[in-house]
Amino acid sequence: MSELKRTPIFPAYERVAKTIDFGGWDLPVQFSGIKEEHEAVRTKAGLFDVSHMGEILVSGSESRHFLQTVCTNDVTKLVPNKAQYTMMCYEDGGTVDDFIVYMLAENEYLLVVNAANTEKDFAWLQEQNHFFHADVIIENKTENYAQLALQGPKAEQILQKVVDEPLHTISFFRFKKDVVIEGINGKALISRTGYTGEDGFEIYLNSENGEDLWHLLLEKGNEEGIQPIGLGARDTLRFEANLALYGQELSADISPLEAGLGFAVKLNKDTDFIGKDALERQANNGMERQLAGIEMIDKGIPRHGYPVFHGEDEIGFITSGTQSPTLNKNIGLALVQSAFAEIGTEVEIQVRKRRLKAKLVKTPFYQRNK
Repeated sequence: MSELKRTPIFPAYERVAKTIDFGGWDLPVQFSGIKEEHEAVRTKAGLFDVSHMGEILVSGSESRHFLQTVCTNDVTKLVPNKAQYTMMCYEDGGTVDDFIVYMLAENEYLLVVNAANTEKDFAWLQEQNHFFHADVIIENKTENYAQLALQGPKAEQILQKVVDEPLHTISFFRFKKDVVIEGINGKALISRTGYTGEDGFEIYLNSENGEDLWHLLLEKGNEEGIQPIGLGARDTLRFEANLALYGQELSADISPLEAGLGFAVKLNKDTDFIGKDALERQANNGMERQLAGIEMIDKGIPRHGYPVFHGEDEIGFITSGTQSPTLNKNIGLALVQSAFAEIGTEVEIQVRKRRLKAKLVKTPFYQRNK
């Protein structure tokens, strides 16, 4: 068995967190407890080590046009210091990965991809570039970066203590690079993005400086009630906000349109992209299945993979499910046949040997007051 990979920040919490094998990484699943950490992010601030995420640099004179051919979103809408959520698809419309692309400068883009998909994405991009024969350089820079996420209503207040850059000027999905952080060597990229449904920032810096920043932010945020947050609460937070998780809401077998992510699929952009024909057919002919919110009526928690029934017909399966700490309800997301996807439809979830009643509800389950 190969040894688990560890982030540059691992030494800061290895004695205080419960860690697990997460896609080959030794990562914290919880510190004080999932519900307490979840509440801290919703009401105060939480600090996440997300240095396992992948960073791929795409540059060269044809880099924008290349990304237009592999990304579902319209990369031409980007300008320096702007970021965009997008996906890459296979020819059949299935999803290679979902990620954020940062335009660092003209002809220079940073792709921040899912950790478990980093090598696959890197190989996929290189393969497409071989067909493209373009002036495009693709580099896996993951080991160069540490990445921290500071999330919650107090996030800006805490981070502002250590940077001179006026953070209120960084709007949603915008970023500033070469930011100096007090007491930290090197410069950072600070982006107003996150995976929790709350306001907050993701901070990218040289890997050797990540642990120092972890300690600094916990110290500076003590007065505001900051807490370190593990993967458990990261999942419940993103789930309540209806943010897709690759391998569950998205996969090689689930298209972005089926997952309800049509806002990041630009079928009318000026460049054809891989998977466009398949996605166009789904959009024009109607999708056979789609993602829907589930709320349990009977007592039980819907879990990934559980079958969903309407009468005696199996109509889909649960992609994610949990007991919502914010709503105190058992909820889930399910990929179901479109004919049964109307809000209010009653269904049954197969939980081991029993079928439990549930109903389809609107998503997102949680939305912060802005």
